[in-house]
Amino acid sequence: MEVKISTKEKFTVITPITPHIYDNLAEELNITCLNCLSQEIKNVVLNLQAVTTIDEEAAKTLANLQQQFYENNASFVLCQIKPQLENIFDKYELLDFLNITPTESEAWDIVQIEEIEREMMDSEDA
Repeated sequence: MEVKISTKEKFTVITPITPHIYDNLAEELNITCLNCLSQEIKNVVLNLQAVTTIDEEAAKTLANLQQQFYENNASFVLCQIKPQLENIFDKYELLDFLNITPTESEAWDIVQIEEIEREMMDSEDA
C-alpha cells in the first residue's frame, strides 16, 4: 500500500494514497501504524482524504487499531473522512469506536488533549 508519512512534534501523519482500502491493504496499514508504537513519537493521525471506500474487514482493522493505541497510552485519530466513508463506518457500527475529526488540525488538538489527560492520570497515580 502506498502511503505518505509525515512526522510532526507529537504525532505521525499517515496518509493512504489509494481511493479504496481492501482487506489486504488494511493489514499493511495496520503494520505501518503499529510500528509507530515502538517509536519515540507513538501517536498517529490517519488522514483518509484520498479514501472513498473501505472493505468491512479493513474498517474493523482501523477500529481495532484505535483500541490497541489506547491500550498502549497513545492516540490514534482519523481525519478528513469523506461522507461516503463515514457512512461505511456507520453501516458496520464502528463510528463509536473511532476518534474522528474533520481536519488534521483538529486531530492535532485531540492528540494534545489526550497527552495532557495521560500526564494528569500519571501524576495522580504517583
